[in-house]
Amino acid sequence: MSQRLKLEVKHLNAIGGQDLVILVSDKLAPPKIAEEWLGEGTHALLARAAAADRFKGKALAGLTLLAPDGAGYERLIVLGVGPDGERDKLDFAKLGGAIAGRLGHGRSADIIAALPDSQIGPEQVAELALGLRLRSYVFDRYKTKTKEADQAEPFTVTLRVADPAAVKKAVKAREAIAAGVEIARDLVNEPPNVLYPEEFAERAARLEKLGVGIEILDEKQLRKIGMRALLGVGQGSRRESRVVVMRWNGAKASVQPVAFVGKGVTFDTGGISLKPGAGMEDMKGDMAGAACVTGLMHALAARKAKVNAIGVIGLVENMPDGNAQRPGDIVTSLSGQTIEIINTDAEGRLVLADVLWYTQDKFKPRFMVNLATLTGAILVALAQENAGLFSNSDELSERLAAAGKATGESVWRMPLGAAYDKMIDSKFADMKNSAGRYGGSITAAQFLQRHVNDTPWAHLDIAGTGMGSPNSETNRSWGSGWGVRLLDRLVSDHYES
Repeated sequence: MSQRLKLEVKHLNAIGGQDLVILVSDKLAPPKIAEEWLGEGTHALLARAAAADRFKGKALAGLTLLAPDGAGYERLIVLGVGPDGERDKLDFAKLGGAIAGRLGHGRSADIIAALPDSQIGPEQVAELALGLRLRSYVFDRYKTKTKEADQAEPFTVTLRVADPAAVKKAVKAREAIAAGVEIARDLVNEPPNVLYPEEFAERAARLEKLGVGIEILDEKQLRKIGMRALLGVGQGSRRESRVVVMRWNGAKASVQPVAFVGKGVTFDTGGISLKPGAGMEDMKGDMAGAACVTGLMHALAARKAKVNAIGVIGLVENMPDGNAQRPGDIVTSLSGQTIEIINTDAEGRLVLADVLWYTQDKFKPRFMVNLATLTGAILVALAQENAGLFSNSDELSERLAAAGKATGESVWRMPLGAAYDKMIDSKFADMKNSAGRYGGSITAAQFLQRHVNDTPWAHLDIAGTGMGSPNSETNRSWGSGWGVRLLDRLVSDHYES
């Protein structure tokens, strides 16, 4: 990963960058402080340029002007914030990303962090800074050549604010979240010959330096525990499977923990039920759920969240060798329930079944949220706009939906029910791991629900959002790091003491 942003926070008393960034509403009036710097003719200049470019100050829309001689800067970059009456809907992280998209490599810019009619609060400025950083992420670790010599050069941004001390404090917390997102993106973007289960486990163990307790369970320990469903998925690979338990204790020992569980299939061929060759390279991202949990645990620890949190990730590689699991096999999961293998490409739910049962049984969490690139069916239902949300708890669902709306990582609740659950009953075992095409994402969730007991639980199917998702104002990476901001917001809004 290459970090291309250098960020500073200074007072609204000077400018010094090559570019000057200001915010305007649909009235095209610049902030008062900007007019003091730029001169009384600024409003008229903007009006003429906006008319020529059909710029109307719409939220996140932009306009770039060459500065007149003697202005002290080279370009004036104008970003719209929309009508005054819709200001409460403005996503400041997206605004920061939109600004970053207009800044060039190796350039410096001053951003006047003020709205046309008011200042921006410290938390809003911090969100803008978060968007700047997320948009600046580039995964170029394996690039040995670049098209342009200056592509590797960072751009320097100075946020000009009325209260630098308060903004710096708010920005520091967002830096922890941004770093968590970047860790998740890095993990998803890595090639599968580099990031296999043992290597993933070692990278997760780096969180120890932040005070996160790490326990890595190897195959010998997993057999002793009884995680036969998880081990069955990985038995065709030369790479050993792992389970990593991450613990952040930021509250009193008596406080019940919250738990997050991630599917970590570092490469998924489909096993004996082999996937088509076209596009199989994308299956390096089938561990995006585990990547999110790892990034989230970094964010919570780095910002010293006042919560006890457990992160558990199941790490396997699904390969089709002579020892691989077969359709028709029956395995006994950690819960004691038996599973008939119908399709070896429905492997993620087998991994999660054991890890979910282990988590609820060992840690007795307040709730569990699992994330998984689980089904292609969720893309058919929701495309790449929302993650699928399945839950046995209305309260947890409502809180996740609110956190999704606040962060832009939106979820859509899908149904669960007895009729769907009956579809995974097996003739030969307690259940089967696939019920066919119809309702595929729902029956997968029903399978998981059989392994959570009475613990409040939510399953997020992120097959459409965790990898290869559409470009946005805050992301241009194939691996999106989706879910870190969502779950951090869930914790900060409801579960910190």
